[in-house]
Amino acid sequence: MSSPRIAAFAGSCRSASLNRKLLAAAVAMAQEAGAEVDVIELAELPMPIFDEDLEAQGTPDNVTAFKERLKAADGILIASPEYNSSYPALVKNVIDWATRPAAGEAMLAAFSGKACGLLAASPGALGGIRMLPQLRLLLSNISVLVVPAQFGLGRAHEAFEEDGSLKDERSRAMLQQVVTQTVELAGR
Repeated sequence: MSSPRIAAFAGSCRSASLNRKLLAAAVAMAQEAGAEVDVIELAELPMPIFDEDLEAQGTPDNVTAFKERLKAADGILIASPEYNSSYPALVKNVIDWATRPAAGEAMLAAFSGKACGLLAASPGALGGIRMLPQLRLLLSNISVLVVPAQFGLGRAHEAFEEDGSLKDERSRAMLQQVVTQTVELAGR
């Protein structure tokens, strides 16, 4: 069996994003587990707010590029911040665009049957855990196979070593569980 391909993105474009840091730690673990990982920087693929009138004028190039990268993957890793107890508009918007079928394309081609691991990081104590079930529900409704494990990193502003790894062994183990489940399911 070939190495599973994982598309990974953070639901924040902020350069000092804690979720981008958490995603980087997860990507390193996935690569160590033998996965090929495509890190998608959403800041490099800006998309307008989804609007069917805009879509009728033609799918934006960045949407097509994002979808193609998801379609090429066997699995997905998402690290998302929690905004007001839910996922941010950025995450919803890129998912909404990527669910729209191009001419001749199967419904949900970018998502259907893909393994997915969910992560969150926050400077607060709860680490984004209120958002994770909502994102799980959204993804499950579009035929994504979300792995059972998920990880919310609380007090994330204090959680990383200088090299980007997690300081706490328990946090590393919980992150590893999500990554391992995602890579294994994506490899099937």
